[in-house]
Amino acid sequence: MIKRNLQHTFSLLNVDYVRLNCKWNYRNVISPYYRIYYIDDGEGEISDAASSLKLEPGYLYIIPSFTLCNLGCSDYLGQFFVQFFEDSIDGSSLFANNRAVLKTKATEMDINLFNRLLQINPGRGINRSDNPKVYEKDIYYKEYQELNNQQNISTYLETQGILMMLTAKFLNPQLFKNPEHKLIPVKIAETLNYILVNLHMDLSVQLLASRANQNVDYFSRQFKQYTGTRPLNYINEKRVERAQYLMATSRMSYSEICTQTGFDNLSYFSKTFKKLTGMSPSEYKKQMYQVGFNH
Repeated sequence: MIKRNLQHTFSLLNVDYVRLNCKWNYRNVISPYYRIYYIDDGEGEISDAASSLKLEPGYLYIIPSFTLCNLGCSDYLGQFFVQFFEDSIDGSSLFANNRAVLKTKATEMDINLFNRLLQINPGRGINRSDNPKVYEKDIYYKEYQELNNQQNISTYLETQGILMMLTAKFLNPQLFKNPEHKLIPVKIAETLNYILVNLHMDLSVQLLASRANQNVDYFSRQFKQYTGTRPLNYINEKRVERAQYLMATSRMSYSEICTQTGFDNLSYFSKTFKKLTGMSPSEYKKQMYQVGFNH
């Protein structure tokens, strides 16, 4: 018998049912957590860099973490939604190679799962303000995790199971077109894990090549061949992703986040952040609270 261990778990952020109108109109949204929607009334639109999908009754939609998208409603929209963080042993993501908005037909079971998730997680809706004078003074940065910690083991496991079942709908091979994976050499795979664990450290290409016992040029070519990007680009992408996560889950200042993610100074942090997300850290934080905490 083959033993297979689960590599990924989820942390619930918010779950609720909302009635949206034309004020629900956001551009260039990128968040460190997942969103899954079930639409039961009205219509809207959701788009990413590759496609545009109509939000319509009877369908489920997923926006993987760190997926750039636009959200809109021209009239009204009835929406069940759940937002949750993904955790994994090695820092990888189920959708790392396919960060795109996906759509699938909902079943009666899916609707029951949403209703059950709401039933066992009361008071987890979004009742926030997008006014910095309010949210900077509030205590909800870590509130979602505190609420998760207060769950009894039965509710925790059932919540995990429901989130996994809803996410699994979008990992069906007929829907999820996962690119062919090349077998990554052990030294490159180990380097990826090392980077994710040590983002706060000085991670030069020379250091990484030395750890792999390879010369810099050969190591860089191997790294790009199996990851699709150069080592420094990969490091910066992961540092910015970690910064986005910290903005959503902590009360750290930009200076503290800069230190935790290994950037030399705030100027370089801000420049890299804007290059990869299209907005400054402050613009991103404002957008995050408008979209993520205030439907």
